[in-house]
Amino acid sequence: MHLLNHPFSETKFLSSSCTEDLQWEEKSGNTELYTYRAGEDFGSHVKMGFIFSKSMSENMKNQQEFMLMNARLQLERQLMMQNEMRERQMALQIAWSREFLKYFGTFFGIAAISLTAGAIRRKKPAFLFPIIPLSFIFTYQYDLGYGTLLQRMKGEAENILETEKSKLQLPRGMITFENLEKARREQSKFFIDK
Repeated sequence: MHLLNHPFSETKFLSSSCTEDLQWEEKSGNTELYTYRAGEDFGSHVKMGFIFSKSMSENMKNQQEFMLMNARLQLERQLMMQNEMRERQMALQIAWSREFLKYFGTFFGIAAISLTAGAIRRKKPAFLFPIIPLSFIFTYQYDLGYGTLLQRMKGEAENILETEKSKLQLPRGMITFENLEKARREQSKFFIDK
């Protein structure tokens, strides 16, 4: 038995010899058998071929849909995991800033009182100058831990993404598979030559 393929279709027919003639015609993308000239009863083979090819194509289609759905689900899980990690890192950064603020706030309070008292006793206002940079650090940490600094940073980042995309481009453009393969081959050649 030989397997004959229609050139324009995935449907397959079984034939008892290569010389026997099958006539087919394309209708709406499906191959239909019209006559079998050798006069042999060929109906059972054709029906079996149609059923077999139809079930195979349905199985393949179902498998492709399942693989696509699985890939999409895996991508969604990866995105969710990355977002969870980002949120945890941001929470740690805010918690660190609040904890740092407690210690620095205590230091800043003691330093401000001591420097003010020293400036009054010695009548030298120069003792008050260290309070200025320390107050900037204190204000920044307070804004990061309890204020709106993160919301302002987020808004500015969104503005940069929308209006200043050219500043975000990598030198030499996006990394491609071809570039990575070229670098890998050059590195492999380098190690092999040594």
